[in-house]
Amino acid sequence: MTEALVAESLVGRRHQLDQARGWIADLAAGRGQSVLIEGEPGIGKSSLLRVLASDAVSAGCRVFWAICDELSQAFPLLPLLEAAQAETGVAGDGPARIAEMLRAETTPGSRTDVVAAATERFLALMDEVCSGQPVLLIVDDLQWADPATVMALGRLVRSVRQMSLLLVGASRPVPRREDVIALRRAVEPDGGLLRLRGLSENEAAELIAREVGGVPGARLRGLAEGAAGNPLYLIELVDALVRGRALTVEGDCVEAAGGSPPDSLAGAIADRLEFLSSSAREVLRMAALLGEEFSVSELAVASGRPVTDLLPALDEALLAGVVTDSGHELAFRHPLIRSALYDVMPIAVRAAWHRDAARALTEDGAPVEQVARQLLPAADAFRSTGAVDDWMVRWLASAGQQLVGQAPHAAIPLLRWAVGAIPAGDPPHDLLTCRLADALYSAGETAAAAAVAGAALDQVTRPELLVDLHWTLAPCRIAEGRSEEALAEVTRTLESYDLQPRARARLLVLVARLQRSLGRLEAAGQVAKEAFDLAASAGDRWASGWSLGVLTLIHGMRGDTTESLALFDRVRAMVEGDPSLTDLRLMLQINQAATLGDMDRYDAAFSAAEQVRQLADDAGNVARLAQAQVVVAELLFDVGRWDDALAEVDLSSHPQSDPSVECSAYGLAAIIQFHRGETTAIRHLAKAERCAARLGEDRLLGPLALARSLDREQSEAPGDALALLMAGLSESSEDVEETADLMADAVRLAMMVGDDETAQAVASRAESVADSSDIPHWKAVGTHCRGLLDRDPVALLAAAAHYHAAQRPLPRAQALEAAAVALADAGDTTAARTHFTDAYSVYSSLGAGWDLDRTQATFRAYGIRRGPHAPHRRSRHGWDSLTPTELRIAEQVSRGLSNPQIAAQLFLSRRTVQTHVSHVLAKLGVSSRIDIAREANRRSSTGPENAGPV
Repeated sequence: MTEALVAESLVGRRHQLDQARGWIADLAAGRGQSVLIEGEPGIGKSSLLRVLASDAVSAGCRVFWAICDELSQAFPLLPLLEAAQAETGVAGDGPARIAEMLRAETTPGSRTDVVAAATERFLALMDEVCSGQPVLLIVDDLQWADPATVMALGRLVRSVRQMSLLLVGASRPVPRREDVIALRRAVEPDGGLLRLRGLSENEAAELIAREVGGVPGARLRGLAEGAAGNPLYLIELVDALVRGRALTVEGDCVEAAGGSPPDSLAGAIADRLEFLSSSAREVLRMAALLGEEFSVSELAVASGRPVTDLLPALDEALLAGVVTDSGHELAFRHPLIRSALYDVMPIAVRAAWHRDAARALTEDGAPVEQVARQLLPAADAFRSTGAVDDWMVRWLASAGQQLVGQAPHAAIPLLRWAVGAIPAGDPPHDLLTCRLADALYSAGETAAAAAVAGAALDQVTRPELLVDLHWTLAPCRIAEGRSEEALAEVTRTLESYDLQPRARARLLVLVARLQRSLGRLEAAGQVAKEAFDLAASAGDRWASGWSLGVLTLIHGMRGDTTESLALFDRVRAMVEGDPSLTDLRLMLQINQAATLGDMDRYDAAFSAAEQVRQLADDAGNVARLAQAQVVVAELLFDVGRWDDALAEVDLSSHPQSDPSVECSAYGLAAIIQFHRGETTAIRHLAKAERCAARLGEDRLLGPLALARSLDREQSEAPGDALALLMAGLSESSEDVEETADLMADAVRLAMMVGDDETAQAVASRAESVADSSDIPHWKAVGTHCRGLLDRDPVALLAAAAHYHAAQRPLPRAQALEAAAVALADAGDTTAARTHFTDAYSVYSSLGAGWDLDRTQATFRAYGIRRGPHAPHRRSRHGWDSLTPTELRIAEQVSRGLSNPQIAAQLFLSRRTVQTHVSHVLAKLGVSSRIDIAREANRRSSTGPENAGPV
């Protein structure tokens, strides 16, 4: 659209223009916000966006302009990446690397979610770009955006206060989509929703006057009433009358003298197209197949014509105002122009053109997503007629796996069409069915994936496809809480087919993993050993590595930490350098970090956990990234860094996390909040319970068991609290590490309710664990339980010393508290006061308000008051409420560092830094990073006594 046309179409938009210029002023000052502009086609959304972009450039801001269209809505992040790639001087090779990541091949059942990984990379890229210069990100025609783009925008909306970013989306009111509606709700509370209405009668007259260069007459104004105040319709209406020589001028008055003006906006646009030559319309119809924006080179390939043959038609279209030059591509001046060209073609003709364009692009070496954009409309047309296109089927058979990995939402309709069109038994049918199941799983449609894969098991006989189906089906069953069913299905296949060693070994690995996830460690170990022997005989490094990997996990769960670490080194050497075993390598390194923590080797554990978290992020493995994040949180909880642990268990950026990982994360958050006496504990426990329900089995998850017990204890139901712990401590449980952390609380509660028999049984079991280990905290558990049972202050103080050596402050404080009670009962109030004060100090450092209140009440009953040097509870608001990590991050923010830069400095993930920055903003009651920097600098200038331990 020309600048003059922009100006004309903004008649009557003074208020909206003032608002928009206020947004740009805020952006230039470093204050981010998000806005959604709504209105019907032609109402002036794009014109307002162009003014915004022009003002942003004048204010020294960078502009990214993304345009969504119907053909791209199945392709993740396409409009955002194209917008970023257009700004090559700013974004560097970041967008190209993200696009390459989306094209990486995956295997069925893989935990690598390339779309989620690419989304994270794009968000990090935006974070980095915004740190160097304020950014205006425009997303036009949001109603056509792909789900990943909408999700990324939602993430940006939630973090926009942390960035110098003005995010502006433009959308039609229809079609209505749930994800776009949710985005609208996120924007609306901050006043970011702007609805554009039709022009008033006087404003419409002013617009016409500017167009015709005079005062519109009565008949011309009457014709304009049919436009209902739509600026584009008014402009096209006047242009149609001018082209038809249907305007007369008498003095200052311009009147409609005759002709047949178009009776709709679509009609007005069609009238404009009729003035083009037939050759230009033919070229433009081919361009319409490519979308609202298109490159000349792509048009040449799709049409099979050299660029020199296309130029006269394109020049004519440019002169007529039908297309515009956006710098790197051509674009239809308005989406309705493309629609007018596209919709007039018969469906069968469109389908054939799309199919031929796809074939031409394939022969030219185009990426699979570019080809699939053409095949989707063709498949829609063929589906209605039942036609089968052999070339399309062959293309899906060869490129389907790559398409599933990078654009599952595009792969699903294509594969559904092909599977439905090809008779069962034809060679491609089974392969494409497997690809369809994997695409559904990758898209998060686990129920549909399970249905397709389950039905296919009755038809597929090729061993490699059976393996693929089971590796897709099993995680779907687990997500539905049907692990036993998945185990039965794999077992049935093993019993029904005479499989070669390679296929059999891979299915046995899956059986071992399922048995382990069900807590059957003995059975899992036996199957894993069988799988390893078969894999070794078949020379299958993949199955060999996975079988040993499962054995590594089993040793760790049993408490055989030394054996687990030794086996880890063996497997790591085996899988090094094999891309197909990346997921196994990540799983092993996560297990290594957890095992080092179990051994109280926290420096090494933190180093290993941070390293694997970065590796999982680099690999785009969202499931392993979430696991690594929770392991880091558990380590932080153990050593008493509870605020940092809470920042880590925010899994909102991992929508498809393993339910057991989510359950542990929310359970851990609930434990911290129960100890702190916070009402949010109930909400996190409820989330953990929902995740446990998805698991469906009676699995022992220590954080959930402990959170449930704390809930009942704080509800003054210690008997119920004990029963919940004892359910987790059942004799059938083989997971030593999970059960060990429950034992001291179980003995304490048993003593509280007078159940000496249970207390004795648990204490004996704890001592058995302690006798088999030299690990400090396991030694402490045995001594702690015996001290509680015997009310022995010496044993309890010895346990506290072991916990101190293990760097575990919470059980140390609990042991000190119990020792003080035992001393007070024995009449030694002086010693009791000393240990009470020590326990109070530790609880204070943790912010454990519930424990502080209980401890004070207990010792007040003995006539004991805490010592004068016990620290006060930390503030909840203001600078003094910031944790040490938050203080360090605030100092980095004040230096102008972006979240990715801070993450690199502090060895944290970008998401964790983002969570900490959100907490700092909330605690300080400010709205932007500039405010944080201002407050940090103010504190620094007033002297170190006020600045806090930055």
